[in-house]
Amino acid sequence: MQKDTQIQTQADDGFQEKKVFVIVAGHFIHDSYSAFLAPLLPLLIEKLSLTLTMAGSLSAFMQAPALLNPIIGRLADKSSVRYFVVAAPAVTGTLMSVMGVAPNYYALAILLVITGVSVSAFHAPAPAMVARASGKRVGKAMGWFMAGGELGRTLGPIIAVWAATTWTLEGMARMAIIGWIASFILYWRLKDIPVQKKKEDTERNLLPKMWAVFLPLGIIILFRAFMTVSMTTYLPTFMNMKGANLWLAGAALSIMESAGVAGALLSGAISDRIGRKSVFLIASITAPLFMLAFLNVRGWLLVPVLLLLGFTSLSVGPVILALVQDHFPDDRAAANGFFMLLSLLARSLGALVVGFAGDQFGLDKVFLWSALIAFLVLPGVFMLPEEGQMELSS
Repeated sequence: MQKDTQIQTQADDGFQEKKVFVIVAGHFIHDSYSAFLAPLLPLLIEKLSLTLTMAGSLSAFMQAPALLNPIIGRLADKSSVRYFVVAAPAVTGTLMSVMGVAPNYYALAILLVITGVSVSAFHAPAPAMVARASGKRVGKAMGWFMAGGELGRTLGPIIAVWAATTWTLEGMARMAIIGWIASFILYWRLKDIPVQKKKEDTERNLLPKMWAVFLPLGIIILFRAFMTVSMTTYLPTFMNMKGANLWLAGAALSIMESAGVAGALLSGAISDRIGRKSVFLIASITAPLFMLAFLNVRGWLLVPVLLLLGFTSLSVGPVILALVQDHFPDDRAAANGFFMLLSLLARSLGALVVGFAGDQFGLDKVFLWSALIAFLVLPGVFMLPEEGQMELSS
């Protein structure tokens, strides 16, 4: 009888698979659109007679609203996260599909700023809705969610180029219909999720809880950023400098990224079983070791090392998302927005520091230093509050 009860408890863990899947599908479609800009830049440069500086600034315009992520998340918590999640694919899809009809650089810049707001309006609250529908398996759901976004950002450029060559840049506007269909399906499937009632003491307890969670998390994000930026942004350049041809250099990045997607799918579910902190600890020790191994192997050994490096270094994203959702059940979107802001600032700082140091000292030394600096995340891991500790303290 006790065994039957245990089996029933495991089955009835609150994981609403259909709702989680529809949000993951929405993430895939939404991020496919948000990936349209880079592959279409050559056409936009030609059409609007843009300089390279102007073209490069377009990405900055789109990313600038990410600074508002905590505010957008707070608004979502105070209203209903589903409205933000439902509307974003239609808005982002429409704006990214009509880039070709923008008459000049300034109109395109304004369009991309609005797009950036829509992107933030999706990404700040969407994990909160996923967590609410995932019951006790938040890590697994976050793995699905992040994999959906990665797949969208992978296929988005291919879709954009196909649409532009098939219908011309101006004719791409018809692509917006897919975003509207996605928003309709999201509304239809998620309309019965009730608005969460916030507790009266939430505002008073929020800042102490954020300090306790985001101080150690900030240490982890910052010191990991140098390694992840090195391996994702500069890996092809590093390989090329070591004598690899352009194809092999690009293939190295693809190998590592594919392992990262697999790791994202698995790491969240593993953290549901053994704990978020345990997964952080394992990844924080092994990822720098595999990066050091990468710097010291040659030939076919690079492939398994890159797979292991990608799996350990790029797979903790779902675990971080799950950790944030665990500790802020009443302020999920605001907390996630703050996490996204921290990640943006850390990535930006990491890119600048790694690029500058690479010019001054060479990528060999920078890659080595990045691996060693990554070990500094360990104090942050040990500072993380234990599962359940925050609920007891509040």
